[in-house]
Amino acid sequence: MNIPYFGEILSLVCAIVWAAAIMFFRKSGETTKPFALNFFKNTVASILFVLTSLVLGKEILRAAPLNDYLILIVSGVVGIAFADTIYFSSLNILGAGISTVVNTLFNPFVIGLSFFFLGEKLSIVQLIGATLIILAIGITTIRVSSFEITKKKLALGIFLGVLSVLAMAVSVIIAKPILDNSPIIWCTEIRLIAGTIVMAIIAIFHPQRRLIFGTLKPSREWKHLIPGTVLGAYLSMVIWLAGIKYTYASVATAINQTSVIFIFILAAIFLKERFTFRRFIGLVLSFSGILLVTLG
Repeated sequence: MNIPYFGEILSLVCAIVWAAAIMFFRKSGETTKPFALNFFKNTVASILFVLTSLVLGKEILRAAPLNDYLILIVSGVVGIAFADTIYFSSLNILGAGISTVVNTLFNPFVIGLSFFFLGEKLSIVQLIGATLIILAIGITTIRVSSFEITKKKLALGIFLGVLSVLAMAVSVIIAKPILDNSPIIWCTEIRLIAGTIVMAIIAIFHPQRRLIFGTLKPSREWKHLIPGTVLGAYLSMVIWLAGIKYTYASVATAINQTSVIFIFILAAIFLKERFTFRRFIGLVLSFSGILLVTLG
C-alpha cells in the first residue's frame, strides 16, 4: 500500500468499529453468559469469513507452507480460545474498571515482544505516545470503588487478566511474519476457525453446554448479538490484522487501545452514560498519544 500511514489509519478505524461493537455486546451481556457470547461471536464470524472467501473466489485452504498454517492455528488458539476465556474469567472477578486498566498492559507487552522477536524499534517520542495512551485509559477507567473486593480475589483477577493480555500479545507477535506475506482474509479465517473449534470442544464438555450451543438458535438476543458480531468479530478482526500488517505491531496495538475512549463517547451518546471531565482529559491524552505514536 502506498497510502501514507495506512496501517495507523486502519488501527484507528478498528478502535472505532470495536467500540461500536461493544455497545451491542454490552446489551447482549445482560442476558448471555460471557463464554456463550464469545462462542456465538466466533462461530458466526467463522461462517462469515468462509462465505466471504467463497464470494471473492478465494481458496479457504490456500497453497501455503504447513508451517504457516500451524503458526496461524496456534495464534488463533492462544489469542481467541485461551486468551478470551481467561479474559472473561478475569472480567467476572474484577469488573470492567480494573479489568480495562489491566488490559492496558497489552501495548507494552507487544512493544517488548516486538523488540525482542521482530526487531521493531520505537523512537523515544513514540514510546512517550504509547505511555500517554496507557495513562489516558487508566485515568478514564479506574475507580476507587472498584477495589471493594477481597485481596485474594483481586490478586487472582489481576493474574488472570495479565495472563490473558500476555497470551493475546504472543498470538499477535507469532502471527505477524505470516501477516506480512499472506492475504488478510485467509489469515483471519484460519485463526478464527482454529480458535472456534477449540471453543466448541470445550463447550461440549462444559456444564452449561445446552445454554452455550443454544445461542446459535434464533432468539430475541440476536438483535444485539448479530450486529455486535458483524462489527466486532468480522469487520474489526480484518481491520485489526490489516493495521498490524501495514505498520509496526507495536504502533498498531497502541492505537487500537484507544477503543476504550471511543467506548466512553458512544456509551454517553447511545447508552446515556455520564461523560465526565476525567474522561475528557483521558480523551485529550489519548489522541495526543496517537499523534506521537503515528508521527514520531
